[in-house]
Amino acid sequence: MSEVPFHYVDLRTFCYDTEDENRVADALRHFLPEDVELERAESTGHLGDRIVVLSARVERADEMRHVLSVLRDGADIEKIRTELGERVDDNCSFFVHLDKQAAFQGDAELGGGISLRAKVEAYPAKKDAAVENARDALS
Repeated sequence: MSEVPFHYVDLRTFCYDTEDENRVADALRHFLPEDVELERAESTGHLGDRIVVLSARVERADEMRHVLSVLRDGADIEKIRTELGERVDDNCSFFVHLDKQAAFQGDAELGGGISLRAKVEAYPAKKDAAVENARDALS
């Protein structure tokens, strides 16, 4: 894949009070190249509990290829490709939710805990074009 039809890829996860922040960060790093740094923001939950939001944005083509490669190698890519009509919105954003525990163990599985959002390049910026571009990128 020489061209990457994305403007950027965002990854984000929450670390709750009951979780080890280093382990959660390692789960998120599973999808990222080594030189990408995580952003950290602290928040408070509804009941006053501490929540740390860990996130990263990759914008360079090589970084996006790395994220897509990890996704293709581990996640149920055929299911994702089949559901692209529901996973790409009218703003040409592509969404996948990944299992945080599996990522910590070195796998990429569909599930909960890690959100991947990618802005799909599409000209004209229409959902149908974005779906096809995302399908090509996930082949």
